[in-house]
Amino acid sequence: MGSRIAAHFANAGIPALLLDIVLPNQPSRNAAALAGLDAILKQKPAAFFTPETKALITPGNFDDHLGQIKDCDWVLEAVTENLEIKRSLLDKVIKVRKPGSIFSTNTSGIPLASIAQGFPAEFRQHFLGTHFFNPPRYLHLLEMIPGPETSPEVWDFIAHFSDRHLGKGVVPCKDTPNFIANRIGSFLGATIQKLTVEEGFTIEEVDALTGQLIGLPKSASYRLLDIVGLDVWAHVTSNLYELVPNDPWRERFVLPPFFAQMIERGWLGEKRGQGFYKRTGKGDSKEIHALDLKTLEYHPSKKARFASVEGVRNIEDLPLRLRTLVALPDRAGAFLWKLFSDLVLYSAAMVPEISDRIVEIDRAIRWGYANSLGPFELWDALGVEDTVTRMRGEQRQIPENVEKMLCTGAKSFYQAADRDRQPHTAYFDLLANTYQALEDRPGITVLKDVKRARGVLKKNGGASLIDVGDGVLCVEFHSKMNSLGDDQISMIRAGIDETAKHYDAMIVANQGENFSVGANLMLVLLAAQEEEWEELESAINRFQQATMLIKYAPKPVVTAPFGMTLGGGCEIALHSARVQASAETYMGLVEVGVGVIPGAGGCKEALLRFGSAQKAFELIAYAKVATSAAEARNFGLLRPQDQISMNPERLIDDAKALALAIAPDYVPGVPRTDIEVGGIEDYALLKTGIYLAREGNYITEYDTVVGEKLAYVLCGGPLSGHPAVSEQYLLDLEREAFLSLCGQPKTQQRMQHMLKTGKPLRN
Repeated sequence: MGSRIAAHFANAGIPALLLDIVLPNQPSRNAAALAGLDAILKQKPAAFFTPETKALITPGNFDDHLGQIKDCDWVLEAVTENLEIKRSLLDKVIKVRKPGSIFSTNTSGIPLASIAQGFPAEFRQHFLGTHFFNPPRYLHLLEMIPGPETSPEVWDFIAHFSDRHLGKGVVPCKDTPNFIANRIGSFLGATIQKLTVEEGFTIEEVDALTGQLIGLPKSASYRLLDIVGLDVWAHVTSNLYELVPNDPWRERFVLPPFFAQMIERGWLGEKRGQGFYKRTGKGDSKEIHALDLKTLEYHPSKKARFASVEGVRNIEDLPLRLRTLVALPDRAGAFLWKLFSDLVLYSAAMVPEISDRIVEIDRAIRWGYANSLGPFELWDALGVEDTVTRMRGEQRQIPENVEKMLCTGAKSFYQAADRDRQPHTAYFDLLANTYQALEDRPGITVLKDVKRARGVLKKNGGASLIDVGDGVLCVEFHSKMNSLGDDQISMIRAGIDETAKHYDAMIVANQGENFSVGANLMLVLLAAQEEEWEELESAINRFQQATMLIKYAPKPVVTAPFGMTLGGGCEIALHSARVQASAETYMGLVEVGVGVIPGAGGCKEALLRFGSAQKAFELIAYAKVATSAAEARNFGLLRPQDQISMNPERLIDDAKALALAIAPDYVPGVPRTDIEVGGIEDYALLKTGIYLAREGNYITEYDTVVGEKLAYVLCGGPLSGHPAVSEQYLLDLEREAFLSLCGQPKTQQRMQHMLKTGKPLRN
């Protein structure tokens, strides 16, 4: 964990000294720290934004290098969860740390008062808990726990630094066992295990019910335990059992018998090659096997299906889907009802022990476990009144604080902002027994709240225009996966017109799961299959003209990509005056995977960025996707003047600030007519490379067809010498190549396969 935390500091551009124990009989006294770094370099998904980031970490050991912490402003301890070991290390640290430096512990369960007891007052004022969640790069949560004497200045500094520089969602916690997220998360996991045994479910069935279907990550439950490690889970759960003797639900934290048996056999999950699942075979014979909890024998994993659930799966609205699921009159519905009802009752019973407010509990579960909803948001989604009525019918005891809430007439834990009723979202304060306005979080804009409070200027089925204040207009996409079609293109044009008349700048931003996965592939495929070539050409032309409007708009346009920013989504970013990218942006021109080439200016912009058809070809032909914004900058998809936001919650405001910063001096350009291309000579060179790749069996026969079309466009078509051409000339070549490839049966097969499986077809 220490090496992963160090990696995330390095991702933020902050040098880190990584110290570990000295391992006996090793050639290097830094072997432990070096092994940690090697492990995270191999980690998937990657711990580092780019491999080069590792250079910011200096490995060392406690015996030889502890004195170097005198130069460190923040010392973070992540040694084993043993009070004696932690205090022994602190005793050494105190002797060499500089006064005023901050010391934090990453403990997940040891009381901070016990760790700090007896140490000097100045140290205790600079001591606190900072509990990162694993993996730190990807999980947004940082739980902050005050020590008995932590100074307000230290607390505020770490909270601000972690938010702005490390990109963390900071949740203040009380010094209680497992704090917030792991207290609730442990209960959720333990309840799933209990129901698995009592209701006779297989692990495949449970994982089918407890993943994305209900707003949890696709790793679901038992797959997640394999990732975490069964030994780690057992330690956390057993530790919690010992530390909460007065918890009325305490017996829930007793591990089921199969857990001890698996740990005894060394079946600890991925790190040992097997846990609840294991991989067998190689190549085409590779299989995933699942464990039978009754016999502890493995069998080929079977995709679990519940007929009733299949009819619910396609409900896009999560609250409606959840209400429908718990109403199912079968074992799947009963399982989820028991799980959800126990979870919300336990969470309410934990107020005020682990938190005075429901807000922190919900944020901790959303940010630390990547759940779509926290427990009180979940209760609202299920319907508080309806579920309480059902619980009473089952003779369940409703927590006293919830009973008091219902007596006030409140029907939900949250009330949304409304321009007619209230300007701010409100939460129900279970201690004061009344609604309280949720405080503003400066620098964080939630588009759905802005729309509730102010409405929208214009809207269609796939996009909206939103006034986000300070003279900035936002084009928001809200189609499925934010795929791009005429709805989005028309709204971009409308936004540019509106901005020219009434605003200082425009941003293209949204808060869906991904910025955009690219063009609406289904519509392209249907048009190609129906041979509607004029309509398809017109649609491509409209997209091209929209990206050119972005590039040469009278007021600056800033794009705020995040998550998957592929194909057409990438092309929108490439044409923007500036890009404010989330650190977690996965960006690339991937059209060759569906048998076409970029058609909305992506080829043109890649050629302009690199000044080389060869480099542009390598980026596009191999469908390279950057796995971070930092890597996108290395690829040339982001420029030096483009900016990166570490905290995804701040992306909208950061994009606004960037747009307003460049607006006063912004001068729109004019379409270029002086782009030098390589002509038929460079085309011949690229064709030779394609031929050699085919001869080496690195690409398929149809890859050569797509590759030659791409090379033809990047080299400027059938021109001799190194002539200068216009942007429009290159757009025309792109459009022609895109259309011709759409007419090929193998391109249509690739499109169909992608739509069906989500994976490219190498035909």
